[in-house]
Amino acid sequence: MASTNDLKNGLVLNIDGQLWTVVEFQHVKPGKGPAFVRTKLKNILSGKVVDKTFNAGVAVETAEVDKRNMQYLYKDGDGWIFMDLQTFEQYTLSDAIVGDGAKYMLENQEGVVAIHNDLPIYLELPASVELMITYTEPGLQGDRSSAGSKPATLETGAEIKVPLFIESNTKVKVDTRDGSYLGRVN
Repeated sequence: MASTNDLKNGLVLNIDGQLWTVVEFQHVKPGKGPAFVRTKLKNILSGKVVDKTFNAGVAVETAEVDKRNMQYLYKDGDGWIFMDLQTFEQYTLSDAIVGDGAKYMLENQEGVVAIHNDLPIYLELPASVELMITYTEPGLQGDRSSAGSKPATLETGAEIKVPLFIESNTKVKVDTRDGSYLGRVN
């Protein structure tokens, strides 16, 4: 159990038997009336985001979540096999848990897997990854970085938008949160 004063981003709460992670929180002390905490919570399993308000100082139930550094090994049928880097224990993550992260994962890539009751519940990839562009239309003479963008296919099969001067077989940095191009890698 924790107080609403202990809320912070990333904290996992157990509300009505479901796990929710705190995305945002704000302590509000109005001129009249008691203080309260306004939160934005994301359901770990469904991804649904809701706004919830708690009275200040009220006890909330936290969930024991163990975040472990793991390495992605390979895809096996419906599962993604990850290995704990400390115990070398292997876990199988479903497509639902991996989600959009599949677009940016290569074998041997590391990520953080959250474990609750010995079951993986979600995957956090690094904020950015370096991937090779396997195909994009050739750039034209005079193309500049501010002139526009074109689609490019990454080595994972995902498509992103890149500036017109980027060519095939170029290594680029990609934001894993929204799939945006961040720059070339030397």
